[in-house]
Amino acid sequence: MQRQFITDNGQRTTDKRQILIATKNVGKVRELEKLLEESAFNLRSLNEFPDVTDVKETGATFAENAVLKSREYSRKTNLWALADDSGLEVEVLDGAPGVFSARYAGENASDAEKIGKLLNELQEKDNRSARFVCVMALANETGEIIHLAEGICDGEISLSISGTNGFGYDPIFIPEGFTQTFGELSADVKREISHRARAIRKIIRFLRDF
Repeated sequence: MQRQFITDNGQRTTDKRQILIATKNVGKVRELEKLLEESAFNLRSLNEFPDVTDVKETGATFAENAVLKSREYSRKTNLWALADDSGLEVEVLDGAPGVFSARYAGENASDAEKIGKLLNELQEKDNRSARFVCVMALANETGEIIHLAEGICDGEISLSISGTNGFGYDPIFIPEGFTQTFGELSADVKREISHRARAIRKIIRFLRDF
């Protein structure tokens, strides 16, 4: 069944295949748009809705945060909403920074500050095993969660920053089977092996079946 949607600029559409990418992180938006570019869905960005207030990430797990954001943003925009919560888990730090990855060095810390803090904490550590985790939640326009998917990319933390591609902790994460960081590897490689890519492939399979 088609539903009518009203965008913030007053435009009316009856396209039933719209999906909101529920984040304002430009890097995430760009990455997800590329991963979904061959899908049969029209993608909208949360940046198109400046009046929509941010949903607080109060969950204790990636899954709880993804569900919370997907549910609330779908209700706020009356669109299907795809939200993810992802982060870096370092084994020797008992899984930190985990769900606090984005604000590990403070609420408004830069990527460089977060990376610097993490590298300092690992200076005397021999075990540098880590993994990127991504959980994606898809909600329909009423806020009902209709699918949940997880993607994991194992690897290790490099000794220093290397590469300028990607965002977040990419310049210090070396995925398993590679000798370069995500910051050095091409976007094409990252779209094949990243935690986000592995989660989105599960979402795409679900959407095709649905």
